[in-house]
Amino acid sequence: MAAKKRVHLGFLVLLFACIPYAQSQSSAPFSKEATITFAFDRTGLSVPRFTLTVREDGVGTYQADEVERSGTQPTSMPSAVAGAEKHIERPMALSAAMTEKIFKAARGLKRFNTTCASKAKNIADTGTKTLTYTGVDGTGTCTYNYSEDKNVILLTGWFQGIAFTMDEGRKLDFLHRYDRLGLDAEMQLLVQAIEDKNALELGNISSTLSSIANDTDLMQRVRVRAAALLGQAVENR
Repeated sequence: MAAKKRVHLGFLVLLFACIPYAQSQSSAPFSKEATITFAFDRTGLSVPRFTLTVREDGVGTYQADEVERSGTQPTSMPSAVAGAEKHIERPMALSAAMTEKIFKAARGLKRFNTTCASKAKNIADTGTKTLTYTGVDGTGTCTYNYSEDKNVILLTGWFQGIAFTMDEGRKLDFLHRYDRLGLDAEMQLLVQAIEDKNALELGNISSTLSSIANDTDLMQRVRVRAAALLGQAVENR
């Protein structure tokens, strides 16, 4: 009888010990958000590979591999091995308008269950690009160097514009820390890229712009440009 009670008691202890684990598993977040990924690969660039991933709620990540080149880093920066690759990963959040456009275009392309690549011959290498869709409503992927499809062209431009902004934020952070005089030219480049619509979703580098705008040790025109871009980023969210 005592043995049966001990077995019964042991079973209850085991049962209650498992409850917190079961609750944690049942309460663990499970995302049903559709996800789109844009991957780019082209040897010879300072950033030869990058991947943008975005969910339908606008939350995403930017991952890239930057090639360290000899003679490009300021003397104040710790030395790096020429030709070595540095992996970069940063969170991002796209505006509702941009997210909606991206997913609308993707669904217009049957969630990438289609041929993206052009059949034209002798096209210059502009980099291998891969679009991938994953969601409860379907999956698909397509790879191309160049495409004649309107929606593919739009998606390529949007993703490359977002990637440009993410990489520009990295450059500005670098210059702000190691080469403050270099910020002037880089800020001018960013302003021009925005005017040309080659830099998109500026809100993703708002913390960088804020840091520059509030640094009283920097040139006034650099701070003014950063403040103006920061205001623009806030308006476009």
